Order: sequence, then C-alpha cells, then structure tokens
Amino acid sequence: MIILKSKSELEVMREAGRIVALTHQELAKAIKPGVTTKQLDEMAETFIRSMGAVPSFKGYGGFPGSICASVNEELVHGIPGKRMLQEGDIISLDIGAQFEGFHGDSAWTYPVGTISAENEKLLLVTEESLYKGLEKAVPGARLSDISHAIQVHAEAAGFTLVREYVGHGIGQNLHEDPQVPNYGPPDRGPRLKPGMVLAIEPMVNAGERYVRTLEDNWTVVTVDRKTCAHFEHTIAITEDGYEIFTRA
Repeated sequence: MIILKSKSELEVMREAGRIVALTHQELAKAIKPGVTTKQLDEMAETFIRSMGAVPSFKGYGGFPGSICASVNEELVHGIPGKRMLQEGDIISLDIGAQFEGFHGDSAWTYPVGTISAENEKLLLVTEESLYKGLEKAVPGARLSDISHAIQVHAEAAGFTLVREYVGHGIGQNLHEDPQVPNYGPPDRGPRLKPGMVLAIEPMVNAGERYVRTLEDNWTVVTVDRKTCAHFEHTIAITEDGYEIFTRA
C-alpha cells in the first residue's frame, strides 16, 4: 500500500531530509586519504543527534553502523570499520536520519583525492542517471518511467544497472511501498500522485551488473570486483513535479 503524506507530514520529512543533506556536507569535508570509515560513521552519528534526530540505519535489521560506507567494489551496506581510505578510492556514503518519527535517506559517491578517468565518468553518469529519473517524477506519470530513464542513460554510457536492489517509498518506515527499480520498460506501475515520497537511487556498475553479499551478511560487492556508484535523493511528488528533500 502506497501511503500519501499530509502537508504536516511533508513538513517533518522536509526537515529529516535537510538533516541528511547537512550530514553529507559535513562528511564530504572529512573524506581524504588516511580517514577510516569508522571515523566517518562516528562523525555522522554525532552530527545527526546534534540536530535532534537519530540515525535511521543504526540497529536496522541488526546493522551495526550509523551510516553505510561502501568503498570501490562495495555497492551498498558497507559496515564502517578500520578500513582506511586511500588516494584514488571512491566511497559511497548512504545516510538516513529519523526526525519526529519520519525518515530521510540519501546516498552519494565521493572521490578520495584524485581518481581515475573511468571512475570520474562512473560518478558523473550515475549522478546524471538520478536526475534523468527525477525528470520523470511528475504527477500522472507511471513509476516505471523513472526506472526506464535511469536505465537508458546509464547503459548508453556503457555501464550496467544492479537489479537486486531498488529505490523505495519512505515515511514513518525507512522502506515503504512502492519499490522503484532502476531498470525496466516505461509506462508500467502505479501513477505518481502528490503526497508520494520516494527514495530514488541508481546503483551503477563499471563492469557486469552482478553482485553478491560478503560473509558479514551485509556488504554487497560486484562479482567482478570492478567499481560501482550509488546516488540517492528522497523526493516528494508535488502538484506540478517533485521536490528534493535531501538537499540543504
């Protein structure tokens, strides 16, 4: 069941999203060679709590971190720990914050120092794919119009889309209906309506699309160990388009 949010609920979600965006800004300033993913996690938790919110991910399904920190071939759900960032790495930070009972959720993939031209292209195309999908997030469109736009743009650039993990509705629960795949034909699924709040999140691989989960039962990596990127915004469908909540 897709839950439409009221104006008052959207106001709370707008603030939850802003807190997530501000957390990204804080962590982006700290990303450099020598920093550990655990240090980034601790910074995120401290900042989120200072804003009157709590980390959405901490304890969610047993997840031990406040954020997901996924490096290079790690796609999603990377557990923060002793791993130290190296020059040329890329790191995806997936951040969620719960504020007054509602969640905001956003992921961004960052360069660590100077990265390869291939990885620069991967990050650029994945971010572009997110916004290509958002262009279709208008009332009356169908959900899969977003999915199709993401797939077309990423594949045209020579990359592949992960199919096992998808975007989602969001609200009082971190994951709600509907699921939002990053692939598929257009003109399928429910029509978009004002009050829908969605987390749109392209997950793009430099190599083949296949992924697997490591023995920690969380960290998802590319099977061919090539790099991957993940970009995500929480948006609300409005009367005439969409509004990004996870933007400061």
